[in-house]
Amino acid sequence: MQITLLSVGKIKEKYLKDAIAEYTKRLSKYCKLTIIEVADEKTPDIASTAAEEGIRGKEGQRLLKYIKDDMYVITLEIKGNMLTSEELAEKIEHLCIQGKSNIAFVIGGSIGLSKEVLKRADFALSFSKMTFPHQLMRVVLLEQIYRSFRIINREPYHK
Repeated sequence: MQITLLSVGKIKEKYLKDAIAEYTKRLSKYCKLTIIEVADEKTPDIASTAAEEGIRGKEGQRLLKYIKDDMYVITLEIKGNMLTSEELAEKIEHLCIQGKSNIAFVIGGSIGLSKEVLKRADFALSFSKMTFPHQLMRVVLLEQIYRSFRIINREPYHK
């Protein structure tokens, strides 16, 4: 199975880089993981709706360059579907059974994803109604993907 994590912005904090490296190593047993970062746009503290849409549009075009036709695209969105860890594992397992073995998880920048990226999504996933830093969400997402593979393979995991 091929898992691609597409995200806006670079990780600067060492502790987040270390966590991402750890989950990347753990996931290598279960899938081929590719992490792609695209550049983020500078967002002024007070930006108009049009300016924010323009920023999301530029970031969205950068993301869409990496989304292939055969990818099953899961976007992370506040208004997406909330799943338990077991339900996410079941979703990943069903996708694999259906022959959809190329899954892309997409994390937007600080002001979210463009309409074009949202339109391309096959599934919208939410971890919470709360807002989290997009850099931290990479770690949380990787942990949940790892947990999913442990569940799929009937291996122990911390509940």
